[in-house]
Amino acid sequence: MNTDSDLSMRTLSTPSPALICPPTLPGFQNGRGSSTSSSSITGETVAMVHSPPPTRLTHPLIRLASRPQKEQASIDRLPDHSMVQIFSFLPTNQLCRCARVCRRWYNLAWDPRLWRTIRLTGETINVDRALKVLTRRLCQDTPNVCLMLETVIVSGCRRLTDRGLYTIAQCCPELRRLEVSGCYNISNEAVFDVVSLCPNLEHLDVSGCSKVTCISLTREASIKLSPLHGKQISIRYLDMTDCFVLEDEGLHTIAAHCTQLTHLYLRRCVRLTDEGLRYLVIYCTSIKELSVSDCRFVSDFGLREIAKLESRLRYLSIAHCGRITDVGIRYVAKYCSKLRYLNARGCEGITDHGVEYLAKNCTKLKSLDIGKCPLVSDTGLESLALNCFNLKRLSLKSCESITGQGLQIVAANCFDLQMLNVQDCEVSVEALRFVKRHCKRCVIEHTNPAFF
Repeated sequence: MNTDSDLSMRTLSTPSPALICPPTLPGFQNGRGSSTSSSSITGETVAMVHSPPPTRLTHPLIRLASRPQKEQASIDRLPDHSMVQIFSFLPTNQLCRCARVCRRWYNLAWDPRLWRTIRLTGETINVDRALKVLTRRLCQDTPNVCLMLETVIVSGCRRLTDRGLYTIAQCCPELRRLEVSGCYNISNEAVFDVVSLCPNLEHLDVSGCSKVTCISLTREASIKLSPLHGKQISIRYLDMTDCFVLEDEGLHTIAAHCTQLTHLYLRRCVRLTDEGLRYLVIYCTSIKELSVSDCRFVSDFGLREIAKLESRLRYLSIAHCGRITDVGIRYVAKYCSKLRYLNARGCEGITDHGVEYLAKNCTKLKSLDIGKCPLVSDTGLESLALNCFNLKRLSLKSCESITGQGLQIVAANCFDLQMLNVQDCEVSVEALRFVKRHCKRCVIEHTNPAFF
């Protein structure tokens, strides 16, 4: 009988750590690293399954080096609940290593409370096989269904394919969080399977997955849903950063299906336009955080649509959207009065008038980035200082019109300032020292060699 087949049929087994960590990368990285273990002379990470270890280690060399039988290791004196608590801080690969020490550790390492999360990282991991073996082990008590698993993080695993996501979709109906950032081999169909078969999924990160162009239910799932339930997906957090091929029609589909969205990040989705944002605001009225940074086709008309989110919007990033001017900023400032964070770096059309209108209407602003806005001067800073007393972070990097006088006005009024970026600004050492005296907790990022 084939040896691999025989091993895979054992009912009590634990995956080898070689399954889930690169054999050539030694060490343990702060609870998320990998360990050195290999079962292949080629250096490729492979999947292995082992039976539970014996109660005692019987290797003669280990027996010679061990303590006398009457002396018990300190860690063995800990009760089970303490051991489980210690194991809870270990990443997936280290937990599998612990399961191979002895029978007691094996039983503790597979405590269901430790398997609410699977975290795998690394470019060389055969992650499809790893997910298959792990879920099969976790499904032993509930055949074909892994009820305890709620989070799967496989960011940066470039060997993840649709097969791995299909395993998750089939075995993990209680999944609530999935992160597959940087896994560029997965496609729309695999993502559709996950969101269709995991109805409780709330957090989805597909950033850097360049083949993903949409988030929707499968056709089969859409047919099965009753008209009363609707074709809805429960996702609240969605990160599609660097999904370069996402277009307005895809965003329309996403918005129509994911109406509960509160956090949406579309950084560098370069094909999106104002029309896509119009669809978004129609369906997703609960959005609190939105990023369209580096979406070069977004203009003031897009900000007019975003402003319809009104007081619900707390975080907005429009960095490097070159078509945005004071007109768009006025729309946002007028209707989104509870805005706390605004990143408008590189929006060169913004002037002191836009900053003044923003300061007077969004008085609860805590973080503002207007770096590389050459038309913003001390006049705009004065408006900020006299209205936004809760300001904690301010970036003015490469603002050519800013001087030390403007900084002093800010420092004299915004005592809670914690971060100030004035790199590549023409400000004097005296002005920087003035800021330091009045805002004692403030970290100043600068390029003035005379100030230290």
